[in-house]
Amino acid sequence: MSASDYQPIPCAIHSRYELAIIERHWLRLRWRDDDGLDHVDQLRPLDLETRSGEEFLIAEHPDHGRERIRLDRIVDFSVEKQP
Repeated sequence: MSASDYQPIPCAIHSRYELAIIERHWLRLRWRDDDGLDHVDQLRPLDLETRSGEEFLIAEHPDHGRERIRLDRIVDFSVEKQP
């Protein structure tokens, strides 16, 4: 996938990410990386950012490692209990 193929996500989903950040919820995220590989992880969303017209979720693993995931590559998510 290239930067030019970004597909904006619905506002309602964007709002759910914002709420999870504010309330410091953990999420179970399923997404595809730049190579098209699927991932499933429990992450705590920290911030949303926009770069070059693309939106990203910045999230933290329980071990404090970080992920930067393009929003249109997130396939599914649900709120989880803290690890």
